[in-house]
Amino acid sequence: MKVNKTLKKGIKKELKKTNLIKIDLKWFFKILILAFSISLVFSSLSEVVLNNVNVIIGIIIIIIFIILGIIFDMVGVAVAAADEKPFHSMSSRKIKGAKLAVKLKRNADKVSTICNDVIGDICGIVSGSGGAVIAIALASKYNFNIILISLIITSLISGITVGGKALEKSYAINNSNEILYNFAKIINIFVKEK
Repeated sequence: MKVNKTLKKGIKKELKKTNLIKIDLKWFFKILILAFSISLVFSSLSEVVLNNVNVIIGIIIIIIFIILGIIFDMVGVAVAAADEKPFHSMSSRKIKGAKLAVKLKRNADKVSTICNDVIGDICGIVSGSGGAVIAIALASKYNFNIILISLIITSLISGITVGGKALEKSYAINNSNEILYNFAKIINIFVKEK
């Protein structure tokens, strides 16, 4: 009986040590605030812009949001799939962006969350709501059935988004190191390596 209690205490102690069940509430709240802020800015801009432009410009803006969502989804997948080793070699040769690529790879879970879930998903949501604005404009201007035109536009937006993300995923996995390196070089323009 005593051995059993000692064993249970040891197991609990080991679980606490290895942090098998660890919830990072600080990260959760950071990402919550980031997602809220980006969504607020993107939604506000798209709402103001889409309500004050013609249909063609509105469609171009929606396409830009769809492309942004696909690109950031690709980056998130690439960072998760990339191999860190080549970037250590590049970093030792002082190649610009290599150190940042290592840092991004080491934080792949967070980078992937920001790229895929925050930016990628928000772009999807904003393009969908932008599609609703376009549907209303088309229905009122050309006397289309609002329900039918909304269904068509929403289906087109989701089809292009999902299809685009399906295409980029295999590309991102197969070219992950190259994508991560190029992403790191772009970020390196704005954030200087120490």
